[in-house]
Amino acid sequence: MIRAEVELTVPFHDIDMLGIAWHGHFCKYLEIVRCEMLDKIDYGYGVMMATGYVWPIVDLQLRFVQPARFGQCLRIAAELVEWEYRMKIKYLIVDAETSKILAKGHTIQAAVDAATGEMSYASPDVFLQRLGCKVDIS
Repeated sequence: MIRAEVELTVPFHDIDMLGIAWHGHFCKYLEIVRCEMLDKIDYGYGVMMATGYVWPIVDLQLRFVQPARFGQCLRIAAELVEWEYRMKIKYLIVDAETSKILAKGHTIQAAVDAATGEMSYASPDVFLQRLGCKVDIS
């Protein structure tokens, strides 16, 4: 299981007219923890490109439970839950102090050959190797 967690304090520039974190900034929060998780397996975006693949997000689901506010410390977790044909990552955003759920969701990313732009219908061997999955190269 590949998992990562980060803490982030909601900055003033993420707040909207209602005094809460604008919902669009939650995508940025997911990106921060996703990068942390991918770095754990040495498969961050730079490495992806170097191995010939990009992984665009093809689906994003977010359910907002409670608003995040200026100065609130958030704990954001990401967990890779599917990897054979696509990369599905589940997320949980909670108040770091109370552990109350603020938002939860997932992203789905598909492997695309960087040179041809063609989508791969299976995860590339290089990604599976980073996960420690067996790959028969013979």
